[in-house]
Amino acid sequence: MYIKPVYSIKIVLLWTRKYIYFFFLLSIVPVILYDVIGLKWLYLPWLPIGLIGTSLAFITGFKNNASYERLWEARKIYGGIVNASRLLATMVNDFVTNEFTQMERSDDEFFKIKKTIIMRHIAWMTSLRHALRTKKPWETIVGSKSNKEHMGTIDVKEHKFSLHEELDGYLTEDEKEYILSMTNKQAACLNLQSKHFKKLKLEGLIDNFRHMEFKNLIGELFTLQGKVERIKNFPYPRQFATLNLFFAWIFMILLPFGMMHEFNEIGHSLTKDENTTFINSLITKKFVWMTVPISIIISWVFMLMERVGDVSENPFEGSRNDVPITTISRAIEIDIREMIEDDKNEIPKAYANYGDTEM
Repeated sequence: MYIKPVYSIKIVLLWTRKYIYFFFLLSIVPVILYDVIGLKWLYLPWLPIGLIGTSLAFITGFKNNASYERLWEARKIYGGIVNASRLLATMVNDFVTNEFTQMERSDDEFFKIKKTIIMRHIAWMTSLRHALRTKKPWETIVGSKSNKEHMGTIDVKEHKFSLHEELDGYLTEDEKEYILSMTNKQAACLNLQSKHFKKLKLEGLIDNFRHMEFKNLIGELFTLQGKVERIKNFPYPRQFATLNLFFAWIFMILLPFGMMHEFNEIGHSLTKDENTTFINSLITKKFVWMTVPISIIISWVFMLMERVGDVSENPFEGSRNDVPITTISRAIEIDIREMIEDDKNEIPKAYANYGDTEM
């Protein structure tokens, strides 16, 4: 996905504008009390606030690195699913033959066998992505008030259509009923696939060696499935996430109280210049008000870092920054159906690029 820099900044500002409004109030109230009402004692030394900010920067960096590792691992796993799917299509093309059977099959019969295997594999990917889109208690990005407007621009297919609807055309009615009756539906798909390979072996359409290769590939798919399920079902440790947010708010609340006195002292030092004009003198006397924009900018930076970590923690939740599992799965479907020479009129079109509408 490529987004123009100006467009990215616009999205970020819209995404965080409610926080900017709050930071404005958070910074202007102490300055009014300090400069307008005259509560000159109302400030804090900068050193302890600076120490909190330093600690916060380390904790935020740790959280963002850990969140990015979860996101990047998820993307690598789906890269493995892409490779394994293409390998499956290649093996189906080359391994299922009349070489070892006593009753030869026609090309049309072989195509039906190949298509059944490929369509069942697509059903596995469909079941897997629906399982990954299932909301967990710790996934709060999609449902949070600050993200409702942002989420309105994203079309998450798994939130619009049920698995029952999306499996239509990929399985027989008996297979579909069996899979939907199971708790782990994606594992049920692979179980059906394994039974089918055993049946092909018994019919002589594949030999023992080829059967073992198919079984190894099923094992690889189970491994990849287990890896994404681990990321989905085990959240980023909440003690780290909670502490980071708690420290961030402490720092942002205390920040203007530490900056007011510092800017006020800078203003006093500038007024000692005998060559200053009236306008410059007025500015320097009110230099304490620089606390407001600077506090907003610093608070916004720290909160943005916190939010970026939050949206990266759960790479399958359905936000714009998640792994585009629907788009990837559709691309895989197109590839493997083309590899078995399926009817091009029946192959679905690719979704929009990740970052547009389809997730």
